[in-house]
Amino acid sequence: MNRKNFVKTTALTALGVFLINPLEVLAEKTNPIKTNQMKTKDQLKDIELPEGIRERYVTGVNGLTVHVLEAGFETPKRPAVLLLHGFPELAYSWRKIMLPLAAAGYHVIAPDLRGYGRTTGSDNSFDGNFASFRTHQLSRDALGLMMAMGQDSVYAVVGHDVGATVAAYCALVRPDFFRSVVLLSCPFGGVQPLPFGVGAQALPNSQPAVPVKDPLASLPRPRKDSTTYFSSRNANNDMLNCKQGLHNFQRAYFHVKSADWSHNKPFPLTSGTAEEFAKQPMYYVLDLDKTMPEEVDPFMPSQKEIAACKWLTDRDLDVYTQEFKRTGFQGGLNWYRCTTIGLNRSDLELFSGHTIDVPSCFISGTADWATFRPPGALEQMQRKACTKMQSFHIIENAGHWLQQEQPEQLTGLIADFLQHI
Repeated sequence: MNRKNFVKTTALTALGVFLINPLEVLAEKTNPIKTNQMKTKDQLKDIELPEGIRERYVTGVNGLTVHVLEAGFETPKRPAVLLLHGFPELAYSWRKIMLPLAAAGYHVIAPDLRGYGRTTGSDNSFDGNFASFRTHQLSRDALGLMMAMGQDSVYAVVGHDVGATVAAYCALVRPDFFRSVVLLSCPFGGVQPLPFGVGAQALPNSQPAVPVKDPLASLPRPRKDSTTYFSSRNANNDMLNCKQGLHNFQRAYFHVKSADWSHNKPFPLTSGTAEEFAKQPMYYVLDLDKTMPEEVDPFMPSQKEIAACKWLTDRDLDVYTQEFKRTGFQGGLNWYRCTTIGLNRSDLELFSGHTIDVPSCFISGTADWATFRPPGALEQMQRKACTKMQSFHIIENAGHWLQQEQPEQLTGLIADFLQHI
């Protein structure tokens, strides 16, 4: 499909909108999947989705019942494109690019990840088995979902934010199944090498372990990284029951990480020192004594700015508010805990020396600080970690939420990549 016809088809398919009832999921004879009978109308509200996107539940996926949005399902045997969202998002975050990708000839599948939205079966508590949220398990969820849906391979796995980390892992460990990968916002810097040739070295003298103080906390203005904050016991309650209310917190959080916030002018950090890290905005490096809602509240957009925000209307934001009010954030936050205690890194170390060798693409926004986190990852991804990086783009006027802020540009870039691999 040429570019002109692709844009035309995209515009036509994006016109209709209707309410989808999660209890009246469309039946598909070619791919029968059970709905989740445990959910009731009292528990779930209808989600407004563009016509042509359906809502389904897939049971028996690594202990989960997975809530899925689908487009392009009418034609069997289409190449599958799997979309993995980040934090604090949902399958709903992909609503603007699903139909255009389906119009380009793909079966587009977007699940609520483990611990999010209407996917059930995980222990989302702070004191539960949070190791089940590590990258390895989330990747296994992705593999299990696609197999449960009758897919023998995935043409492309597309991940944003935390979802980009999962997508990269999928492509790294199962290149036979995940045939290409698109990373949005967060670069994959590769697998850290294991110590080599140190077996003959003498053991150091045993010394009592001394807790290492976070260098950010020792700055003249004491700080903490957002990953550290999201791993804390209080983070879920801080956000869920914040003073300004959940809706206003989410509005401010989405705003400050978007291109709408004029202070987002990211640049590469020269090192991983605390002084360099502290140059990032407050949503990535917080004051030591503040919560995330307290950090973003002073930058709450005005009513005029909210009315002008077409990429995330209040009606759109209500979907996030109602879902996280019902589930809380802890399921999603548990992934950060797996990162801070080293679980995610230890799983990755099994693949030390491996690279992503399937065709890959990286896309971010000019106003997205995640492009440069962690320092050096972007360069490592391009030089070594992804050996077949065929497409690299930074979208103008896009912040961290580029699939919502600039969906047409993003869809065009993804479609072009998929058509040329």
